Amino acid sequence: MELQSQIESAWERRSELNPSQRDSVEGVAVQEVLAQLNNGNLRAAEKINGDWRANEWVKKAVLLSFRLNDNELMQSGTLHFFDKVQPKFSHLSEDEMRATGVLVVPPAVARYGSYLAKNVVLMPSYVNIGAYVDE
Repeated sequence: MELQSQIESAWERRSELNPSQRDSVEGVAVQEVLAQLNNGNLRAAEKINGDWRANEWVKKAVLLSFRLNDNELMQSGTLHFFDKVQPKFSHLSEDEMRATGVLVVPPAVARYGSYLAKNVVLMPSYVNIGAYVDE
């Protein structure tokens, strides 16, 4: 609940936030939300009593991340990007990639902050931050 209140507080001050505050309390809270989205411990939307509901505070954290991060040149293999969000697997070794249990067929791309369960096969596609792809 503390994480949610930090995000809600940061959202109220969002016009004041910029990349120089990435390591601030707000920035760290946003990074924690993205990490939890990335590992599947948090969802941007959930099915509750048969209805899908957005977790608004999680969506706010994703939007805040765009205020707290500048575009930067990124590389994933031979592909280059100019974005605010790292590709999900760009920092992994071959062994770490094997351990994810995910097959990524070029030119599929998943952004950090998306969750991909074991046995997912990404054919040429794009998986955005906040997505949850289950088995």
